[in-house]
Amino acid sequence: MDSDHTRLFNYTFGKIYVLYLQKIERKGRSKEELDQVLFWLTGHNAQSLAEAIADERTLEAFFARAPKLNPAKSLITGVICGIRVQDIDNETVQNIRFMDKLVDELAKGKALNKIMRS
Repeated sequence: MDSDHTRLFNYTFGKIYVLYLQKIERKGRSKEELDQVLFWLTGHNAQSLAEAIADERTLEAFFARAPKLNPAKSLITGVICGIRVQDIDNETVQNIRFMDKLVDELAKGKALNKIMRS
């Protein structure tokens, strides 16, 4: 694992969640919508998401302990940080970037049913 992945994996989900929340609220979206998108991607529910935030879980641990990653995540495409998310080889990095992409779509006003690929 290279140092970029190590740094990315060690960010705490709780800190990233706060940044996501600030981003989407500035664009008129709600915490409930953010949570719904995260539940869809990871299989977490309100309780397990709150626990992941409270226990300062790293992003790596957040995805390793996700109840059930949505198989439809493979339908997420696009570019984050100049890299096509569908082309990322490392599964954990790809899941983190999928999450980033979904939050970006939410902030840009995309409808929830489109974000959740339904």
